[in-house]
Amino acid sequence: MKIVVGLGTCGIAAGAEHTWRELEARTGNGGPKVELAKTGCVGMCYREPLVEVRMDDGRRFLYGGVGKDQVEPLLAALAEGKVLDDLLVWTDVGAGSEAAYLARQNRIVLRNCGTIDPERIDDYLAAGGYVALRKVLAENDPDGLINLMVESGLRGRGGAGFLTGMKWRFTRLAPGAHKYIICNADEGDPGAFMDRSVLESDPHAVLEGMAIGAFAIGADHGYIYVRAEYPKAIERLLIAIAQAEERGLLGEKIQGTDVSFQVRLKEGAGAFVCGEETALIGSIEGKRGMPRVRPPFPATKGLWGCPTNINNVETFANVPWIVSHGASAFNSLGTRNSKGTKVFAMAGKVKRGGLVEVPMGISIREVVFDICGGIKEDRKFKAVQMGGPSGGCIPADLQDTVIDYESITKTGAIMGSGGLVVMDETTCMVDIARFFLEFTQRESCGKCTFCRVGTKRMLETLTRICGGEGKDGDLELLEQLAGLVKNNSLCGLGQSAPNPVQTTLKYFRSEYEAHITNRKCPAHSCQKLLTYDITAACNGCDACGRVCPSQAITGEKKKLHQIDHAKCIQCDECFKTCKFHAIVRN
Repeated sequence: MKIVVGLGTCGIAAGAEHTWRELEARTGNGGPKVELAKTGCVGMCYREPLVEVRMDDGRRFLYGGVGKDQVEPLLAALAEGKVLDDLLVWTDVGAGSEAAYLARQNRIVLRNCGTIDPERIDDYLAAGGYVALRKVLAENDPDGLINLMVESGLRGRGGAGFLTGMKWRFTRLAPGAHKYIICNADEGDPGAFMDRSVLESDPHAVLEGMAIGAFAIGADHGYIYVRAEYPKAIERLLIAIAQAEERGLLGEKIQGTDVSFQVRLKEGAGAFVCGEETALIGSIEGKRGMPRVRPPFPATKGLWGCPTNINNVETFANVPWIVSHGASAFNSLGTRNSKGTKVFAMAGKVKRGGLVEVPMGISIREVVFDICGGIKEDRKFKAVQMGGPSGGCIPADLQDTVIDYESITKTGAIMGSGGLVVMDETTCMVDIARFFLEFTQRESCGKCTFCRVGTKRMLETLTRICGGEGKDGDLELLEQLAGLVKNNSLCGLGQSAPNPVQTTLKYFRSEYEAHITNRKCPAHSCQKLLTYDITAACNGCDACGRVCPSQAITGEKKKLHQIDHAKCIQCDECFKTCKFHAIVRN
């Protein structure tokens, strides 16, 4: 019997290291004879810590919420041959409380995540790792390899969605004695954690994909530009690189051929703009991360002036699977122009938050409700925000929109790298636009006047509206500024920064008008626009009065209390304190 503990960042944050140490203590020194192993994130972040039991007869049982205190009853049940139904989330026979979460997924990028030990190259090899690299080296046909990638229809998963094979072809055809390949792992979107989880759970898949891409374009050096805030991903990447070099799968004369490929890590300092490829190149070169004018494009003049190909983590993780299974196996999934699968980081007001990998062409509704269980506390579904801070908001009315590049773009949002934030009726769409614009405004490198100043003026306007100081003409001003910023910014950050404002104005304009005209927030979220009243449900316990910092609440013990609106500072403490739901926000 083998017990496997999920030790990705999400599991560690939920206490998985304590679970691991407790299992070590109880299965050693005369305890039950089991083999302990580590793995990464299986995607069910909402049920961490996760522990999988693999029986000697091949059966598998995945248990969720296994903290330190649950280890003893779990081991006791295993000793008696029983199953802990209250903790069981999945079995290989399709049972378990979360079976539906995995049933609708089609895992290519996440094929090994939560299955193998990311710190053991032998686990990756046993799962078919590096077979694809050996195949392309044996065939020695870079042009045929590029044709395969073009035929597969794989588009870059970093946001722009450019055909990967075509990008490789441009770099291969570009003249230059030296060429580089870069993996963009600078995942800076709020609510996004796809790349981090893949790097932590299956780093060799990314390295193999990079090595295959390097062979295709003729590069002998590569960089992984990874966020310094991802220490576990960095640790496991360094282990994986060392292991691959030791086995002759990276480095000089790979597998006895004339092909060499060295990989180095570059830790980014957290600048969101460095997700843009020319700013990323500048950062690797030791310069301030700022976008460059294009053309020339990196494919012809990139890192240190040499032809350079850049793809993100998810794109590279697809490559070995496509080489091993063929282009048709990949392009049979998805839609006409968006092939394969897409990984999404599910966050926000959704019941099952975590990672999902679904075929392109699935609808937003299917992802939110069929896979992720719907909205927390069964509240009303309001919108999803896609594409990171510079993406857009798609209303619940469009929840049957299929997820592919063209359909999402038509809504005004963008696919982006794969963050999907779910919102319910308590979410203020004006405040959401303000929140994301605050992020992009802060992360602007400042090179372009329209991005630097325009986003600041937009943010000032949104802040006034949320604070109850909006005025006539603000919406027209926002629309004018959004067009100027979008059309006059150099890189993708400025060009897409207005998206949250534009989409919320398009689909939720009445909320903006309510903020300005009525000085009310329909979602009861903007505190400066709220008023509080005490209903007849009040029993006079005075709990609200005791927490009111402005002494705005008065009343006798066991009698109906009152709020003096002139004194109320909208701190929300009374609403949060009342156990009898006697205080309402208007």
